[in-house]
Amino acid sequence: MSSDAVKKRKPKFIRNEAGTPETKRGRAEGDQVTHPAGPRLIGQRKLITTKNQDVRVYNEEVELEDRDPQQDYMLYKDTCADLAKLMAEIQELKSGGAKVGCVEIEERHRQCSIHFITLKKLNRLAHMRLKKGRDQTHEAKQRVDVLHLQLQNLLYEVMHLQKEISKCLEFKSQHEEIELVSEEEFFQEAPSEISRPHVTRDDQHQLTLARLDWELEQRKRLAEQYKMSLAKKEKIQKAIEQKREYLSSLQPGLHNIMQASIPVQEYLSMPFEQMQKQAEVARHLPPALYVLMVQAAAYGQACDKTLSVNISGDVDEAKALSRRPEDSQDDESDSDAEEEQQNTKRRRATVGVQLEDKRKEMLRRHPLSLCVDLKCKDGSILHLFFYYLMNLNILTVKTKVSTAVDLSGAVSAGELLNSESLLNCLYASDHGKETPNPVNRYQFDKVGITTFADYVSDLGHPYVWVQKLGGLQFSSNGAQSELSGSALSASHMERTMKLLRGRLQARLALHKQFSSLEHSIIPVSSECQNLFPAKVVSGLTCWTMMSYQEFTELGFVQHVLKAGLVCETDLFFMAVVERGTARLLAAVVVNPRYPEVMPLFSLSLHWKGERSGRTEDNLRAMESEVNVFRAELQGPRPGLQLLTNQIQRLCVCLDVYLETESQVCDGSEGPKEFPREKMCLRTARGPSRLKPFKYNHPQGFFSHR
Repeated sequence: MSSDAVKKRKPKFIRNEAGTPETKRGRAEGDQVTHPAGPRLIGQRKLITTKNQDVRVYNEEVELEDRDPQQDYMLYKDTCADLAKLMAEIQELKSGGAKVGCVEIEERHRQCSIHFITLKKLNRLAHMRLKKGRDQTHEAKQRVDVLHLQLQNLLYEVMHLQKEISKCLEFKSQHEEIELVSEEEFFQEAPSEISRPHVTRDDQHQLTLARLDWELEQRKRLAEQYKMSLAKKEKIQKAIEQKREYLSSLQPGLHNIMQASIPVQEYLSMPFEQMQKQAEVARHLPPALYVLMVQAAAYGQACDKTLSVNISGDVDEAKALSRRPEDSQDDESDSDAEEEQQNTKRRRATVGVQLEDKRKEMLRRHPLSLCVDLKCKDGSILHLFFYYLMNLNILTVKTKVSTAVDLSGAVSAGELLNSESLLNCLYASDHGKETPNPVNRYQFDKVGITTFADYVSDLGHPYVWVQKLGGLQFSSNGAQSELSGSALSASHMERTMKLLRGRLQARLALHKQFSSLEHSIIPVSSECQNLFPAKVVSGLTCWTMMSYQEFTELGFVQHVLKAGLVCETDLFFMAVVERGTARLLAAVVVNPRYPEVMPLFSLSLHWKGERSGRTEDNLRAMESEVNVFRAELQGPRPGLQLLTNQIQRLCVCLDVYLETESQVCDGSEGPKEFPREKMCLRTARGPSRLKPFKYNHPQGFFSHR
């Protein structure tokens, strides 16, 4: 069968409420529609009668309500089985040789078409059932959502009511915050018309009301008293203002009187105005500097009238540091905000720059410093500048020396008055290179500082005695004093000031002596003339200064280095004593604590070869004469002539050595180069043939010790 014929036979259905073409024809004819003979269609047309006219309408949705899904499912299975059977029969007919247009095949084709229509009908019904189920599910969900929303509203109302109930339960009346008098005191003091004991003792509510009434009465009475007190206060304030105005009017006159009395104050050495100004500035000193200032001023008034104490620095900056923390925090917040704005405009700083800024902040000094001036009898002044490092909590000191005369002549005395080494070892082993505060070690590790000695030249030396003068004491390996603060400062003030003045006098004396030694002159005072013979032939020909490195390179001082008798803070010199062809080299080590610590001499003789104290007993004995017998060489106290007396004795010992050595070697009166001029009881003694180096005054002869 051709496809055109099938199309011609295919009925056209229009599925709408208006009906199909068949129903329209049926309405025109007025008769019922008769179905053709054959299998029953699943969708039978139903008649719908209106009031005006009978209309035949086919509606599948109405039909769907009356159909059973299980029956449709069985119909679907039967239709599929019949369709498969018809297809098999058509296949058998075609395989049996039947033609395409034969009646059997066409009949089966029609039956297959009817089954396909049935399947399409069932498919539509299934989709309609699905849509209807979805609609019902959606409607059920909507109902559930509405119920859930109503439930949430109810829960919210319940929660709101619970909160209101809690607020009501937790409500506290203002009267609960009022401190009422006790019940016993209330019944004792309150009048009966307020207390009403017959009512309030049994009713707590009435008792509370009565106590509140009594509190109100008391407060009204106190308010009246307060008003009266305010009136009295105003009267007193007016009187104070009048007296203040009177006193302020006296201020200019008093100021003029003080200005006019300044010459009198200076004449009487009573600088009241200067002391007042200094006391006002001292309020802004850190505690350590304040303790030092008070104790130094007290020592000056009691023991040393020439000692003066002055405060220098930026007072305004010190006032800013001593302000309240709240103000400083506000300023810091403002400054931080400004810095942040500036940092957004410029390039971010490198890590090295940030670390350097942290170091500067760590080593920051207080804006105020203290200057203590020690004056000597010869007019020289030792200026001590004390500084306080705020973040390290230590004191440092710098020095400066002012003299009445010019001391620039001696070359070898250049290090004597150097501010970096002037106060070294004022107390034993106090070199002032490292901070005495053990906490600073951990602070330095945070900012990358390896040693404090790198900053000593700029910040000053943190000597231990400086900390004690400021009342600071840190735990160390040594014994720690129980004193602290002002008591600690007072216990060290007197001795320290004496040591400082003695150090200055010793260095000035050495400076004068070095000037003479550089000109080959050994200055011996009249008090020390009796320590030496009248005639000394050997003389000093050279006196020079040398460094620690040059000293360590000398061969005849190695035993001194191994014994640990020398350190880098000492002063090193080379003295050359000559007589004829004999040349004596003396390496001199002057300790910073001179004359408390005796200078150390190491000898090397160049005469008929080279000799030293390590190779010859007599040179060792000469070293002993110079280094050991301090009591004989010290002279009058404080022993400032000790060094020159040692050099003079060295010249005397060289004379004795050369004169007695010639006699021992030749057995005669000796060569003309070294004639016998010293009187000796014995020229040699003992197996080592030691010479008589001890000079006996006033007999004038030399003997053995």
